[in-house]
Parts: sequence; structure tokens; C-alpha cells
Amino acid sequence: MNLRAHRPAPATPVAATPAPATPAFRSALVAALVVLGLAVAPVASASAADADVTWGVRTSSNDQGADRQNYDYAVDPGGQVTDGLIISNHDDAPLDLDVYAADGFTTTSGQLDVVTRDTASTEVGAWVTLGKGHVQVPAGESVEVPFTLTVPENATPGDYAGGVLTSLAQPGQEEGITVDRRLGIRIHLRVGGELAPALAVENMRVDYTGTLNPFGTGDATVSYTLHNTGNVRLAAGQAVTLTGPFGLLPVTASGVDAAPELLPGETWNVTVPVAGVFPAFVLSATAVITPERSGQDAGIDLTTVEAGASTAAVPWALLVLVLLVAAAVVGAVLITRRRRRRQKRVEDARVAEAVEQALRERESTSSSAV
Repeated sequence: MNLRAHRPAPATPVAATPAPATPAFRSALVAALVVLGLAVAPVASASAADADVTWGVRTSSNDQGADRQNYDYAVDPGGQVTDGLIISNHDDAPLDLDVYAADGFTTTSGQLDVVTRDTASTEVGAWVTLGKGHVQVPAGESVEVPFTLTVPENATPGDYAGGVLTSLAQPGQEEGITVDRRLGIRIHLRVGGELAPALAVENMRVDYTGTLNPFGTGDATVSYTLHNTGNVRLAAGQAVTLTGPFGLLPVTASGVDAAPELLPGETWNVTVPVAGVFPAFVLSATAVITPERSGQDAGIDLTTVEAGASTAAVPWALLVLVLLVAAAVVGAVLITRRRRRRQKRVEDARVAEAVEQALRERESTSSSAV
């Protein structure tokens, strides 16, 4: 199966403080901010004080539903769906906004964002046709922008993400920088066909830092890349355990965060610190990854993934201590043996001298008798 691996560079989020508005506007604005967030292009920064947002967005009420937090579609290859975006201007002056669609991706913080306008979309962003690419919203009024999402005949089955956005480009505080303030609503799309949820653990390794205490423990770091190799968006629970040879001295990492929801083809780098690990010459790590279903995937069977890696964990401080003790023992044995040999030589010399003296006395007595 041809899996997607589209993961564009993340946009840079900025904060925004909305101008005073009605409760309905606040609700719509909060929903849009939570769902999609704000971003700038090119890379720039804006503080809450200078990033006033005076408009809101919400989904149209139609056959697709009402009061929706986002657009959620299930469409077969070659099919299409029609919907709309409501844009409300809460300012006392007309507002000119660009409207466009873009592909989604998971940021390094685990949140869903969409690519910037200078990044070409190849999936959801390219499949959405907007009724208008630019709108002028009169002061205090709302306009609706219809759009149609058409799934290509050759689209790979599975999950996709994107968003429909409104954009207001304004000069930034720094000369030559344009700040693109965006509000939008995300699109979740499932293209019909065979679903194949799958996660893989790649590039797993274990690093160990010892201790100067011969009888102490050290710190280990387990790292790997979690890869969504299937065609369904998945989150995952994670558990990491370290053991010595034959499964002895097990240590389970605490506080391992769950992996965020990853789109098909996306990866997530994981680093798990583990304290209190005894250096048992060989250290083995095991990661158990438990895929987690989204609400619409209750009937899909998910397979737990297990991966392992090993590294050397030599207790150098203990070995040095053992060598020192062994050297002291060997030295003591050698000194004792040398002392015993010296005492034996002295004793042998004394006996030889006594024998020789006795022989001389005997010879002297024999001569006197003659």
C-alpha cells in the first residue's frame, strides 16, 4: 500500500488577544483558536498586545450538521462533499480577508497545525475548492464562503487533515516583515477503503551514564522514533522497562507521556530518561507501544508493538574497587610468601651451621682420642 509521508515544516504560532466582543463571538473565536491556532508567515513574532483579532469563524449549519467544532467527513475516492464557512466581522470597519485551504500536520508540540500559504498543499488543501478566495465583510456583519471537497479517484484510503482559513496580512513592527494573522477550522477527512492502522518503533537505542559510587546506580536514556506506518491517525500509550542480563534488576520508567495523535506517515521522536539503573554489564530496554483508537475507530483491531535495544553498562567503579582489592590480596600473599622464604633461608642456614659445628666438634673429639 502506498502510504503518505507528507510532513511539511511547521508554522510559527503567535498569540492574539481579541477585541471586546459579544459572547457568541468569544465562543466562536475560542473554538477556532483551540481547533487551529494562529500562525505567521514569513517567520515573525507578535505579542498579544499588537495581535488584535476582530473577526470570528464558525461552520455553516446545513445537511452536514450545526454547531460543529470542526469539519469531519468520510468520503469515498472520487466523491465530494459541500459545506460552508461563516466569517463574522466584529469591528466597526469593513474587513478584507483572504480565504484558502491548507494541509494539516502535527507540530513538534503534538498539536495539529496547517502549512503556511507559501507551502504547496498536496492533499486536503489541494482538494478543497472555495467559492471565494477573498471576501470583504462589512462592519458588524457575517458572510458565508461555500466550498467543495473533492477526493481524487486514486486517493489512498485512510485519514487526512487540513483546514479552511481566513487570513489578514498586516505590516509587522519590524520593517519589511508582514504578519499573517489566521483564523480557521480544521478538516478531518477519512477516505473510504481498507483501513490498516499500524505503528512502528524505529532507531531505538539505549545510552547509559554510570556513577562513581561502586555500589550505586546510574542514569539511562532510551530513545526511539515512533512512526505511523498505517493509514489511520493514531495516538499511543508508551511503557519503557530496563533490565540486566536474564531479566534481572528490572527498572520501569515513570511518567512516560503518551504519544500525540499522528497522521499517516508522520513520526514522533521519543526520549525517556530512566534513573536508578544498576550497571549489570548488559542493559536491555523494552518499549511497549499501545495504539489508541479515536471515537470512530472503536471497531478497528489494533496491535500492540514491542521493540528492544541493548547497550553495555559496565560498573567501572566497582571493577576498579575489585581490582584494587584483588591487587591488595595478591600483594599480601606475595609479601607473606617472600617473608616465609626469607625465614626458611635463615632457618636452613642456622641448621646447616649447627650441623657443621657438630661435625667439627666430632672430628676434634676423634683426633684427641687417637
